[in-house]
Amino acid sequence: MGKLQERMRRDMELKNFSPRTIATYLSWVKRFVIYHGRTPEELGDEEIRAYLHSLRMEDRVSQSSINQAYSALRFFYEVSLGREWNALRIPRARKEKRLPVVLAPDEVRKVFGAIRNLKHRTILMTIYSGGLRLGEVLRLKVEDIDSKRMLIRVRQGKGHKDRYTILGKRTVEMLRLYWNIYRPEEWLFPSTSLDRPLSASSVQKVFRNALHEAGLRKEASVHTLRHSFATHLLEAGTDLYYIQRLLGHSTAKTTAVYLHVTRKDIGGIRSPIDLIGEMEEGVI
Repeated sequence: MGKLQERMRRDMELKNFSPRTIATYLSWVKRFVIYHGRTPEELGDEEIRAYLHSLRMEDRVSQSSINQAYSALRFFYEVSLGREWNALRIPRARKEKRLPVVLAPDEVRKVFGAIRNLKHRTILMTIYSGGLRLGEVLRLKVEDIDSKRMLIRVRQGKGHKDRYTILGKRTVEMLRLYWNIYRPEEWLFPSTSLDRPLSASSVQKVFRNALHEAGLRKEASVHTLRHSFATHLLEAGTDLYYIQRLLGHSTAKTTAVYLHVTRKDIGGIRSPIDLIGEMEEGVI
């Protein structure tokens, strides 16, 4: 499906999809074609239904992956092929509702304390300090840290939106120490080649090792620090509206998973990294 693949790629680029989304959607459509062994133009509702059913019953893939495949095929048929998508004939499965894993403030402290490498500890502290996604922290540039206003500028977060989030005092101190030693020039957290950011897999590995060293058995990932940021703000009395803005959520419905909060002016919000209590001298 060489020509059709390129057409779909161009269509997604015109829609300003992220490179990661483009690669994922193309992969699902390719797998769909391989599964049936026929050209996409010859395949219709029944073949799409059969493929999605096989993902669930035969391959046992996760619900989120099935929804990815669904979205990729719908985009391909509706946009790239210009064909009508019958949502009644091809129903989307209901999303599973799961509460996010959250670390307690003391557990966050233990994770940070288990990391000896200054650069790695600074990355994770920055994520927690501002509730950043992993991709967002890796794309930070030196000038995105505004220590005078105590803000972090997030460039083109999810949904291709810029936003500001808060910067904790403890994180500023750590970032200054980090900068004095590493002297990053463009990317705040560059890879060893310096011309590109550190890889996501490296940070995930650092977090898993820290979780193990801290003796924590929760099924947590780097993204858990973002969930913990939101939850700890909520527990400190921050209004859900402001948490939504800091996280960069498009709707309050997404943020509502963190439950209800009382009203508080954003100007008085402190990063939860400054609220987790006294930390051991020399650890942070």
